[in-house]
Amino acid sequence: MTDHPSHNQASSAFLKNFSKTLVLCSHTDDEFGCAGTVCRLVDAGVQVRYLALSKCEQSLRPDLPKDTLVHECMAATRTLGIPPENVEIDSFPVRYFPKNRQDILEKLVRLNREYAPDLVLLPTSFDTHQDHRVVYEEGFRAFKHTTLLGYELPQNLTSFNNTAFVALTPEVLRRKVDALAEYRSQSHRDYSSADFIEGLGRVRGVQCGATYAEAFEMIRLIVR
Repeated sequence: MTDHPSHNQASSAFLKNFSKTLVLCSHTDDEFGCAGTVCRLVDAGVQVRYLALSKCEQSLRPDLPKDTLVHECMAATRTLGIPPENVEIDSFPVRYFPKNRQDILEKLVRLNREYAPDLVLLPTSFDTHQDHRVVYEEGFRAFKHTTLLGYELPQNLTSFNNTAFVALTPEVLRRKVDALAEYRSQSHRDYSSADFIEGLGRVRGVQCGATYAEAFEMIRLIVR
């Protein structure tokens, strides 16, 4: 596979402009949309924190332990290079985020005051899942003075405004596949397959002149 070092070098220089990144997820495994970019941020020396607002206990098969996704998420984020102490998994019930909107906003406002990230990766504004919509909307309110990139979860999209790309090398894509493979309880989902992850990465790579890439909605860019 041919790599495109000029694109990767330019992207890496851009990523190094950030010092603290927050990966904001509604559910464990939502980092599907940005896992390669997380690897690149970690490699660039950027501090990365991860927050999933739901353990998704109600989405598990009844024969699995309730904390299955917590353990899988810890393994996945460790594979991406995020230290365990930088990973938080909250207990908001899956599919009921609209009911808990204010509590979610207040949590995010507190996190912004404590951590003050200069880059937040969060669900795109085009996402149709009710929980993802709430996290996008309240995430924008809590972090509106921060650069915001909206990641894609294709299974929830009717359209997508892919206005930013992060190039991925084959090695970074492999790390993304390996990380998401830790979600063994979700292996039945079509979007979790290595073939789908690689195929989407190739499509986004073609769109930006790289071997592989992840695409984002440029929600807000803050230049200081």
